[in-house]
Amino acid sequence: MAASFRIIDTGVREGRANIAFDAALIEERQAGNVPDTIRFLSFPPTALIGRHQDLSREIDLEYCAKHNVGTVRRITGGGAIYLDEGQLGWELVFHRSSLGIASLPDVAREICNAVAAGLQEFGVDAKFRPRNDIEVDGRKISGTGGFYDGDVLIYQGTVLVDLNPQRMVSALRVPQSKLDKRNLDSAAQRVVTLKELLGPDTPDLELIKVALIKGFKETLDIDAHYGHITQREEELASRFYEEEIGTEEFLTEIDDPAADTEVLAGTHVGAGGTIDSFVKLEGPTRQILQRVLISGDFFVTPPRVVFDLEAALQGARLDEIEPAIEQFFAETEIDTLSVTPADFRASIVDALARDAAHG
Repeated sequence: MAASFRIIDTGVREGRANIAFDAALIEERQAGNVPDTIRFLSFPPTALIGRHQDLSREIDLEYCAKHNVGTVRRITGGGAIYLDEGQLGWELVFHRSSLGIASLPDVAREICNAVAAGLQEFGVDAKFRPRNDIEVDGRKISGTGGFYDGDVLIYQGTVLVDLNPQRMVSALRVPQSKLDKRNLDSAAQRVVTLKELLGPDTPDLELIKVALIKGFKETLDIDAHYGHITQREEELASRFYEEEIGTEEFLTEIDDPAADTEVLAGTHVGAGGTIDSFVKLEGPTRQILQRVLISGDFFVTPPRVVFDLEAALQGARLDEIEPAIEQFFAETEIDTLSVTPADFRASIVDALARDAAHG
């Protein structure tokens, strides 16, 4: 029997309020108070960073403040993105058992294929590109990502309908390495919109929603019908906004850790994205790891695994770090999109090598 999904449309909401609603929806689904859900959403001009990213490294905060572009930290991983009313947000929040798919990479593939199928309704040759993009002729038209929280998964993405490329390029600090990787001169070349592809035949948002719903139904073999947002969801969203997601403390949780001159910075780029490590040593011979902070555009689920790893390594001797990382991942149940324990180890080892180089 096909799983049944509720469809809701929360319209345009301030960026942090949108993310707070995500948190509320996840909690209510975990409690069994709402069914599996497809949500459509939109943003005013907003720059969003992934759960583990370095704020100042990813967003031009001065530009955003001057041009009234909101700044938001997501609860999902991945990279920095710019959104406004010209993009359509979509997401699925559902129980682990609903689609009969267990691993995060498999979920990513199937949901991205569903969105691609929806876009193909308009004659667009959209295709899934691992690890989590939907592309047309090598250019991204939808970025996606998600994570498990217990037995509930949120998987979300956008469809680029129209876009102000200058505002996107100005709001985000896209690393040159990402552009070089694809032989691009600017971040604007990495993406394509429905408007660029279809011109005057570009469908409106309502038609796009209809096409995506069809893609979800047929590709994922689900039933879906419009339903209502509950009062409890709105109340929880307000609470999450006020207590955490809407606060400056949450936004700036990771912000320019390399500014500390005693911090060693290391980087590793793998199939699952970029992992940056910021390490501070202590002791007479600097052989003890006082603390480590890990950031980047990777996806791990649940996201708190990264904070648990940081805590597990605190106080470790340098010769204990690699075995400690291996033990941590051996004892911890996680799911990832292409990132491995070896990637985290390589990033931290790269940071420690900076100390040896200057020792």
